[in-house]
Amino acid sequence: MRTLFAALALTAIAAAAPAYAASTPAEILDANKAAMGGAALEGKATAKFQYAYSGQGMTGKAESLDDLKTGRWADTYAIGPATGANGFDGAHAWAKDPSGTVTVQDGGDQRQIAINEGYRRANMWWRADRGGAQIASAGTKTDGGNTYDVLSVTPKDGKAFTAWFDAKTHRLSRIVEVQGSQTATTTLSDYKAVDGVEVAYRTLVNIGDAKYDQTLTVASAAFLPAQPDSVYAMPKVTVSDYSISAASGSTTIPFRLINNHIYADVKVNGKGPYTFIFDTGGVNLVTPATAAALGLKSEGTMQANGAGSGHMEAGLTKVSSLELGDATIKNQVFVVLPLDQMANTEGVAMPGMAGYETFRRFVTRVDYGHGTLTLIDPKTFDAKDAGVAIPITFNGNSIEAQATFNGVSGNFTVDTGTRASLTLNAPFVARNNLRKSAGKGVDAVAGWGVGGPSRAYVARGNVLKLGPFEIKGPVVEYATDKGGAFAQADLAGNIGAGILKRYIVTLDYNHSKMYLKPGAAIADLDTFDRAGLWINEDGHGFKVVDITKGAPAEAAGLKDGDIITAVDGKAAKDIHLYELRERLRNEAPGTVVTFQVKDGSGSKDVKVTLRDLI
Repeated sequence: MRTLFAALALTAIAAAAPAYAASTPAEILDANKAAMGGAALEGKATAKFQYAYSGQGMTGKAESLDDLKTGRWADTYAIGPATGANGFDGAHAWAKDPSGTVTVQDGGDQRQIAINEGYRRANMWWRADRGGAQIASAGTKTDGGNTYDVLSVTPKDGKAFTAWFDAKTHRLSRIVEVQGSQTATTTLSDYKAVDGVEVAYRTLVNIGDAKYDQTLTVASAAFLPAQPDSVYAMPKVTVSDYSISAASGSTTIPFRLINNHIYADVKVNGKGPYTFIFDTGGVNLVTPATAAALGLKSEGTMQANGAGSGHMEAGLTKVSSLELGDATIKNQVFVVLPLDQMANTEGVAMPGMAGYETFRRFVTRVDYGHGTLTLIDPKTFDAKDAGVAIPITFNGNSIEAQATFNGVSGNFTVDTGTRASLTLNAPFVARNNLRKSAGKGVDAVAGWGVGGPSRAYVARGNVLKLGPFEIKGPVVEYATDKGGAFAQADLAGNIGAGILKRYIVTLDYNHSKMYLKPGAAIADLDTFDRAGLWINEDGHGFKVVDITKGAPAEAAGLKDGDIITAVDGKAAKDIHLYELRERLRNEAPGTVVTFQVKDGSGSKDVKVTLRDLI
């Protein structure tokens, strides 16, 4: 999932001027400059706006400071139970998340989006060199009875977006920009004069479903002298909301590796234990059922995205304490998300998650081979025995590292919450024609996330290079999703637990480093389903959700919607879903598995002979 509050798409400024026809990019921008009173704005250094916020089931306030000369900016917000900030200091994007920590945000497209924001806020497209941007006409479009001159704009070091200018007034009316896996459409309207300059008093941000629209209404606007650099710099904060009671400054807790996911016990507000999933790609969260059991109030209705093309609906709540062994974190904003809807996919209860906010406070060591999770106070951490240091960057609440697959380098999410070994994002695969060199494989449902099933062409790859390490022959998922995390164009892919469990992984978020050290031998390494089916738990057994074309399950006659009530004579209710999946991956080709299946016509035995599909 991405950060709860993306950088706010804030107000454009404009001054009234006579309308005239515009057609070429230069004419459109010159007309826009005239309409915005460019001469008057040239003498202004800083714009300050305060906003009333409404949307996602919450209300609040926001404020922005924009450097009209350099494109630096800084925003703050207080929305529902959450407060935070975002900014761009001219070199780096940064964010202060609702838990209070501050992080450089240069991963994914975060820096590009921040550069785009600064470009627009400083109206760099008015300059003689158009601010170094590549600008082209995207034609004339009509929408809602209005006509717009549309430009495609790619700022230097930014990313492409489209700007819609009203063909009559030449004011900026709309921005359409891909942000991560979402497309944000920002509509500017309700212009009013402020100090001789017109300001768009209403900004509406849409990410696809109007239910989650966010509206910013200007409460006050002013132009100020140039501000000191510190205004736009990443704030320096020291969080004191965590502690480890052990004298050693560390605490170690056991975990279970289920579906390659880390599950460990925690206490919330002194109650529990609850078995949480630990996910570097996630956030601290509880399910609605857990929130209700703890008497927690949920606020807001936000859209939560992840793997798969769908989404879930989330809220926010406040948690007094999260206990993890001898470690405690206090006074946190948690997401309330129906993660338990995925319990039938995992085959285990899912009352909550420990995510970015937890990893951000500690140095976290995951020893997959021994099934232990160690939280270390950063003040006492000694890296000398941690292994090889690999730089990481932040993309919202996710971490990323540079790696090379089959000689092609890219930026990969490092994700303990992904069961796969290596997933290559669909645009990365297409750009580099990687399917051409892929070996024997199958098109299949390869995973399941917040957005539902995720499909891929699965085959065995050649070599993944991560730092000095070479992983040969990993199972590779060449994503074919049209939406969701694996359709994101700004990332090469995802390095999941199937790769990470080879190592003792130490995450030092404070210093933007991940350490890898070869660990104890792990079973179930680089194997893939030999039956050719995706099954989820069902109240009556295991439900067949997807059948791989040409695979043993299809040849045996299994169909989507079939319910498996027993396996080799053992009732499904007495079998763990994840254990059955592991068996279907690891038992030798030629093994015959007998499923008792219930369908619309009754019950029958179906014999599936396992074989290698990749």
